[in-house]
Amino acid sequence: MHSLGDSTSSVNSSASARRPFKGFRIGGLGMTVVLIAFLVAVIFAANQNDVVGWIVAVVSFGWLALAAFVVFSIQRAAKRAGEKLNEARNAFSAATGRAPSASSADRGGTRVVAERSGADEMRDLKLDHSFKIVQVQIRVVEDERAKGASADQDTINRALETIAITASNARDMIKSSGGNDEPVSGTIID
Repeated sequence: MHSLGDSTSSVNSSASARRPFKGFRIGGLGMTVVLIAFLVAVIFAANQNDVVGWIVAVVSFGWLALAAFVVFSIQRAAKRAGEKLNEARNAFSAATGRAPSASSADRGGTRVVAERSGADEMRDLKLDHSFKIVQVQIRVVEDERAKGASADQDTINRALETIAITASNARDMIKSSGGNDEPVSGTIID
């Protein structure tokens, strides 16, 4: 299972399925060559039974040990790098609202993506107040229109102007121009 935005894993799996020796990596090839060189050196040293042959066998064993250390160190580092990459990918997915990948779901736990700040509470309070103003002004317009011909057009015009100003102020609060989480300042018109 993989996340919806992860197209690289399907490409990699299909490319690895087409390779005939998908489990035979370059690290395994290098280790095989060094192991064969060590075995050949030991066989020649045992057959000839001279000091030079055994010195060559010891040197080739040193190279075998060094190659094994390098290969296993690189494999461990690659595994850790893969885990870090998955962690970063999951953090990015969580920040953008996507579901984490299957590897992070196995670890369990809950992460907080964002907490509400005091600025959010203040903005919500101001927006609520703006909506109440609009509701009151709509009732004023409806009451004046219900009077028919004796309706006061100035009252209706003032109510509509108040609705327009309040809606404009509310939209400015929603799309905070500064981009920071500070409360939006301004005048609330009753």
